[in-house]
Amino acid sequence: MTAAGQEIQSGSILLRDGRIVAVGTNVQAPTDATVVDGTGKWVTPGVIDTHSHIGVYAAPGTFAESDGNEATRPVTAEVWAEHSFWPQDPQIPLAIAGGVTTIQALPGSANLIGGRSAVLKLVPARSVQEMKFPGARYGLKMACGENPKRTYGERGGPSTRMGNMAGYRDAFIQAQAYRRKWDKWNKDHQGDPPERNLRNESLAEVLRGNIYVQNHCYRADEMMQMLDLAASRSAPSTTQWRRTRSPTCWRARARRCRSGRTGGASRKKRWTGSTRTPHWCSRPGAGS
Repeated sequence: MTAAGQEIQSGSILLRDGRIVAVGTNVQAPTDATVVDGTGKWVTPGVIDTHSHIGVYAAPGTFAESDGNEATRPVTAEVWAEHSFWPQDPQIPLAIAGGVTTIQALPGSANLIGGRSAVLKLVPARSVQEMKFPGARYGLKMACGENPKRTYGERGGPSTRMGNMAGYRDAFIQAQAYRRKWDKWNKDHQGDPPERNLRNESLAEVLRGNIYVQNHCYRADEMMQMLDLAASRSAPSTTQWRRTRSPTCWRARARRCRSGRTGGASRKKRWTGSTRTPHWCSRPGAGS
C-alpha cells in the first residue's frame, strides 16, 4: 500500500543499499538478490510521528531518564530536545517494530514555550546527530491551557489562560526587538554586534520563518486564541503555525486581513501569503 492509499496486489519491492528503488507488479530484481517472501502480508510506508517524546522521556520512566521538560520557568525557548535525546532509549526498537521510522522529538508541554524539537530517523546510532533527518527544520514546542497553569500556578505564574497569553506575547515582543537589532547589524556591520541571547535567538528564527511552531492545545477556543496571537504583531504569521488549524482556516483569515475586515480602523498591514517571511494584521494602538 502506498502513502496515497493505492493498493498494489501481488506486488514486489526492490531495495538497494537500504533504499527502495522500485515498487510494482513487474519489478525486475537482480538474479543474486535476497528474496523475502511476503505472501499474505501487507507492506506500508513508514509511519512519521510528528509529536513524540521518545528519547527525551526514555524508558524506564525514572527521574534519571526524565529530560523532556525544563520546568524551571515558563519560557525556555533556549533549550533543544536533541540535547536530552538518548539514542539507546529501549522504546526506539519498539516504535520501529510498530512501523514508526521518523519522529519529531519534542520537549514536553509544561512550559508556555518549551524549546526546540528535532526531526530524527529511527536508525541505530551512537549520537543524535547521526539520526537527524537531512534538511529538516527545527520546530518550537509551545503549549497552552492546563499544563502551564498546573506547573506554574503556585510558582509565580502564569495561573490563568490570560496569563499564558501574556507570556507568549511578552516573549515574542522581546524576540522581535532582538531580531531587528541583529538584522540591522547583519546588514551594515557597524559597531559591535548585539549581545547574543539564546532564548530570543530561537524565537527570532520563528519570526524569520526558519523554525515552525508545534502547538499543544486542549480546546478549540485555545486554538483560536493562538491564531489571534499569530496574527498579531507579537508573533509569527499563521502560515508558520502548525497543529492549530487547517490551511483553509488561515487562508480565510489572510483574506480578512487583506480586506481589513478583522476589526479595528488601523488593521491594514500587508499580507503576502508567504510561508517564509512573517507579516501581520496590525492591531489598534500597536507600534511599528
